[in-house]
Amino acid sequence: MGRRPCCEKIGLKRGPWTIEEDHRLMNFILNNGIHCWRIVPKLAGLLRCGKSCRLRWINYLRPDLKRGGFTDANLTKHKMVYYRLL
Repeated sequence: MGRRPCCEKIGLKRGPWTIEEDHRLMNFILNNGIHCWRIVPKLAGLLRCGKSCRLRWINYLRPDLKRGGFTDANLTKHKMVYYRLL
């Protein structure tokens, strides 16, 4: 009973993403934008489900995604807010 997990659909690839898949997804979204995540994999030529593409974009491929640790300015601001709440 209930729904099957997203990538158990027949013909869809599971597992780690390849560099080629990352490039296809990134190029498609940067050139065409995001209309509907369900149709993005088909239009981009990927054998992934829409949810998998959405999560890959949001968590790894977005150009505005910040990576790395916090800067000293971030830590100082965080401490100031924390001490105000006490």
